[in-house]
Amino acid sequence: MERRKRRKFSEEFKAEAVRLAREGGKSLSQVAKDLDLTESALRQWVQHAERSEAPTGPEPLSPSEREELLQLRKENRQLLMERDFLKKAGGLLREGGLEVKFEFIDAQKAFFPVEFLCEQLGVSRSGYYAWRERPESARQQQDKQLAEEVAKVHQESRGTYGSPRVHAEMRARGRKVSRKRVARLMEEQKLQARKKRRAVRTTDSKHPNPVAPNVLERDFSPDKPNSTWSTDITYIWTGEGWLYLAVVLDLFSRMVVGWSMSEHIDTPLVLGALEMALEGRQPPKGLIHHSDRGSQYASAEYQQALASRGIQCSMSRKGNCWDNAVVESFFSSLKMELVYQTQFDTRHQARSALFEYIEVFYNRTRRHSTMGYMTPLEFERAALPVKLAA
Repeated sequence: MERRKRRKFSEEFKAEAVRLAREGGKSLSQVAKDLDLTESALRQWVQHAERSEAPTGPEPLSPSEREELLQLRKENRQLLMERDFLKKAGGLLREGGLEVKFEFIDAQKAFFPVEFLCEQLGVSRSGYYAWRERPESARQQQDKQLAEEVAKVHQESRGTYGSPRVHAEMRARGRKVSRKRVARLMEEQKLQARKKRRAVRTTDSKHPNPVAPNVLERDFSPDKPNSTWSTDITYIWTGEGWLYLAVVLDLFSRMVVGWSMSEHIDTPLVLGALEMALEGRQPPKGLIHHSDRGSQYASAEYQQALASRGIQCSMSRKGNCWDNAVVESFFSSLKMELVYQTQFDTRHQARSALFEYIEVFYNRTRRHSTMGYMTPLEFERAALPVKLAA
């Protein structure tokens, strides 16, 4: 039997995992589950971070300060709930009749308190419950329950799934429902996938360093993991300036196997992503590594890192973004599903959001049409008989 492999994690990954556990509003066990970690490992990372911060930690809050903080958090939750409600309610506050409003409350009660929904829509709770008690057909009852589940799946996808992916997720959860029915229920609730925008180039190919030929030749479907990787850089605007993100994708599963973030777009940025991928995956010699012709990837330091591991370098043709289409597609999804929907005041906020998007949502939750609507992690585990140890 093949020996179980132990996953290895970069310090950047550990730091972001600890930050998510401490600031993300979830329990430590839930964060560990989301990141496919053991709870004990994550707890050790958190404890280590707390010990290292102890000498310069903030003074304990006074009882009045704690009470004020709790009140502010409560008010913030209320404001966020009202904001999310207004996004969903659309013109119901102005135009919807009682029947439409009651149907909306019924569809959204999984996400908002009924009392809050009734208050916002200007209807009484008694009226809503009286409406609910009216006899319904079996089909109507099924539609109501399915509509709630469809809305929940759509919300969990960050509002990015269209009916094919929602249908795939419902089937994965054991729900036997047709794709047409899911599409109808989404249309009735005005739920749809967000439109993609064209990605923008970031790297500079005007440099004197040697460039490699295009070995990949747009073969984006290798037959096994750790045989072909692709990498690139994108940027995210924050109130403090640009934050740059470099990623490495395994083309077999589209999984992000390495990433790094920095306020500088330089060789250490891309080396950080490469080192995370190498540390975590331990690929065999002969791996094809594809990038554009950017100066960061063509630098002597980066090329030495590839050569020392027996990795074959491949680069896109000049000015041809389609030679690296898979990473371009990833960045397009990232921008559409997160960046364009969020205003980051600080790089700290952006880093936390990007980490959660990549490690919790994209790698382990988001369903990909190119892989039969499986997640990258599911796709790899279906292909590999040995589960990686946390």
